[in-house]
Amino acid sequence: MSVTRGANVLSKRVCISAVLFALLFTACAVKPLPQPTTTPIATRLPLAFSGINAYDSVVRQVALGPRITGTSQNWQLGEQILTELSANGWLTETQVFTYQNTIVRNIIGAKGGGDVVILGAHYDTRRRADQDAAHPDQPVPGADDGGSGVAVLLELSRVLDVAKTGKQVRLVFFDAEDNGELDGWDWLVGSSYYANSLTITPTAVVVTDMIGDMQQDIYLETNSTPALKNQIWSVAGSLGYEQYFIPRAKWDMTDDHTPFLQRGWPAVDIIDFDYPYWHTTQDTPDKISAESLQRVGRTLQVWLEGNNNP
Repeated sequence: MSVTRGANVLSKRVCISAVLFALLFTACAVKPLPQPTTTPIATRLPLAFSGINAYDSVVRQVALGPRITGTSQNWQLGEQILTELSANGWLTETQVFTYQNTIVRNIIGAKGGGDVVILGAHYDTRRRADQDAAHPDQPVPGADDGGSGVAVLLELSRVLDVAKTGKQVRLVFFDAEDNGELDGWDWLVGSSYYANSLTITPTAVVVTDMIGDMQQDIYLETNSTPALKNQIWSVAGSLGYEQYFIPRAKWDMTDDHTPFLQRGWPAVDIIDFDYPYWHTTQDTPDKISAESLQRVGRTLQVWLEGNNNP
């Protein structure tokens, strides 16, 4: 992820190189998933997004320990994600490949039919806290940077009425996003692999990354597709969240939305980069809040269910 504010370029830069991936299991292309049976709208009671549930998910993720790509903790979290998606009625698929002699696994849940909307978040954490002056060689706990986006997607898997969206919704959990510039790794490994393997064209891609900050300030990200980010920020404003979804550009990010933009698809990065604990050992659950997770999750639920989506 590279970040620019004015003339200041932060140290997190991306050099997405051409990578030859060796598949361990199935063919690399992610093909359209079969259509699950959905419950008719008339028989369903609406479910409300719970920031408390999402916060509890962050706590459980951090309790596993650092979820660094290739570790048992990373694999265990992936299994928990698959179990939760299945329990909530989503068809699941994994995309497994090797990078730098390390097993990488993207996880996909799908529900509904029609045009495809993708919601994505990375579930891996950074192996060294290189922004931490006191503990630069320690791993990052990843409460916000990794955990918050995963938690929002998992809670959406429980509450989202996909039939109301008129779309096939895919929840994609990217691996190997967060070890760029360490030990010869690139950034965005999982999302790049997934985007380049798609055989369908998504109508929208929304990435949630670092959105749980207790002091939440989500500005418009300059590389994101203007119409798409304006839709989402407008919904947030209609819910009374304009103090937190600030309709003003600030950050210039290269993040998991970038590989989709590079393929010409509309994509947006929902990110609060005003987070002083980024890539430090202090990225712990006490720095985030259920209210912040609630605002992001509720905004996405209303955006999707209200047919405001493209």
